[in-house]
Amino acid sequence: MTSTPLYRSRPSGFEIQPASQAEARKIGDIIYLSEGLSNSYLITTSEGRVVINTGMGFEAPVHKRNFDAIDDSPVRYIFLTQGHVDHVGGVDLFREEGTQLVAQANNQSHQADDGRIAAFRASRSAFAFADAIARAWTYIQEHVGGGIPAQSRPTPDITFDDRYEIELGGVRMELLSTPGGETTDSMIIWLPEQEVCFCGNLFSALFGHFPNLVTVRGDRYREALGFIESLERVLALEPKLLLTGHHGPVVGKETIREELTRLRDAVRYVHDETVRGMNHGKDIHTLMRDIQLPPELAVGEGYGKVSWSVRAIWENYAGWFHHSSTTELYPVPVRSVHGDLVELAGGPDAVAQRARGKLSSGEPVEAIHLAEVALTAEPTNVPALEVMVAAHEQLERESENFWLTQWLRKQLADLRSVLEAAKAKENLP
Repeated sequence: MTSTPLYRSRPSGFEIQPASQAEARKIGDIIYLSEGLSNSYLITTSEGRVVINTGMGFEAPVHKRNFDAIDDSPVRYIFLTQGHVDHVGGVDLFREEGTQLVAQANNQSHQADDGRIAAFRASRSAFAFADAIARAWTYIQEHVGGGIPAQSRPTPDITFDDRYEIELGGVRMELLSTPGGETTDSMIIWLPEQEVCFCGNLFSALFGHFPNLVTVRGDRYREALGFIESLERVLALEPKLLLTGHHGPVVGKETIREELTRLRDAVRYVHDETVRGMNHGKDIHTLMRDIQLPPELAVGEGYGKVSWSVRAIWENYAGWFHHSSTTELYPVPVRSVHGDLVELAGGPDAVAQRARGKLSSGEPVEAIHLAEVALTAEPTNVPALEVMVAAHEQLERESENFWLTQWLRKQLADLRSVLEAAKAKENLP
């Protein structure tokens, strides 16, 4: 194994960077990168261009400007490594007469999924992406000009199940299905002569870190064993350059092999330990707390988390009923009795005081549980709101995970606003 895993030697945090680079970055003799909410790549050949992923619709003008400055020959092909909106959104802007859009056969079904719950997913993603999207719009309006293109929902011209080969201008490109990625239409593009693999977000959005087997924003569960199978397809190619959906290239055969081997073994370990625990009758919260990666399999948790993946694996196998309480089977949430508990405890201030004690004892999540009980009975209870703010601040300081950090910051902004209003109403400092 490498002495310094990539998650330690590279920036450990996932950063949302809207397309605002002044020019594309040269990666190799025929490959260029334009960074954005997801990376867009250009392959140049003597017979025209190939674009890999197109960003969101509103940022595609930046990618197109950057690529046209390098080579303005016809776009012969557009490849989509997955059907997520930040990959397909700019297709209409790049598509010319004669351009062929190529995707894995599941692309249309995935886009249909996105379309069905578009409003739901947008509302649940806003806390993480709204600021970056706003920056992108501002940059495009100031530096690119013209109208903002609509988000594409394209139909591929060519689809394939497992493998598809194209040669253009002497450049051979192999498209391989990798359904264990973030979407079931995930695919990689392999350039055998150059030994370059475009893998999109097959390994999640932050390479060298544990994959997101479940998303905070809301998505279908992802299969741990399917992820391993797709990873091994890349491993077998022995690439010397890995071009991912976010951040810069991963360079070197040995580095890539060691990183992928460690990641594969880490996911397999978490999967096997979760299944073993299930078969031994351990409850889900015990497994989420107890399953930890051994030191030799340590990977980052800047985007996905081991504990969240334990739950995803459990529920992917067993569903939402955990056999822990009859109440799981009825549409009556636990908060429906919070008011009764507050009354029995002697009022919301008493519950808030106990929550404060939990916070002082280093138990911020338990403190949130109790403070939420008090706030169900009295939504503007100042002591409970103060505990909620302090507990979220502590958790935010400790978090190294993008999604968790963004969620905690959103909650803090809302809680501080409510607390300020509650204090003002009671004339408190």
